[in-house]
Amino acid sequence: MAFEIVKENITIPSGDGSMAAHLVRPQAPGSYPGVVVAFEIFGLTAHIRDVAERIARLGYTVIVPDFYHRAGTGIDFTDDPDGRRKGLELSGGLTREEAVEDIRAAVDHLRGAEPGAPSVGMIGFSFGGHLAYLAATQFDLAATAVFYAGWLASSDIGLGRPEPTLGLTEGIAEHGGRLAFFVGDEDHAVPAADRAAIAARLAEAGVRHEMTVYPGIAHGFFCDVRDSYRKEAADDAWIRVQELFAAELPRPA
Repeated sequence: MAFEIVKENITIPSGDGSMAAHLVRPQAPGSYPGVVVAFEIFGLTAHIRDVAERIARLGYTVIVPDFYHRAGTGIDFTDDPDGRRKGLELSGGLTREEAVEDIRAAVDHLRGAEPGAPSVGMIGFSFGGHLAYLAATQFDLAATAVFYAGWLASSDIGLGRPEPTLGLTEGIAEHGGRLAFFVGDEDHAVPAADRAAIAARLAEAGVRHEMTVYPGIAHGFFCDVRDSYRKEAADDAWIRVQELFAAELPRPA
């Protein structure tokens, strides 16, 4: 069943300021589980809005926080050298404290809206995958889908300081959430050593998780407007995301 949806741009409080966000929800009244979507380094792009709409049509209330709101509004970089440079600069400068503030604002909005979401999950891609992994360590997220999250094992970006985000993995188990990780075995941002470290840490922490590694697949395979898109892997991952959300974010009967 595909739900008819409504879309709106909203502003919600975050920390001591405010944050823009894109909200998509089923048109029919009701209490729907919530999903936070975290974007790639390119910002709140048309592709990310499309992902939010796809999830909402499954019967979820979806919010996409504008994690770049401290630098301006409506930031939407193109996938070219200049766009990647600007995106890496902004994503690398976002601190863990700022990210947690923004994710808390999004989760609180989903739970506090009338009627509030009975449960909340998250999905993120690349930089957004890192955000989603971090969120799962900090918040009561029932389900988290992480796509090719870079820098989890390092302190190279603001999210990874003062210690690498991977070191916070026990928090996912403490919150009882389930995490699905999707990555290609030719991903430059998540090399084999990092994949092994992530899998080991999740297992050691007792996190309910699955790691799906796609042979011959590079970074960014889910984004259907980029040259890196690989339909077979993207379709398989999308099926697995739907199964994850259906199991852990059930819609009220």
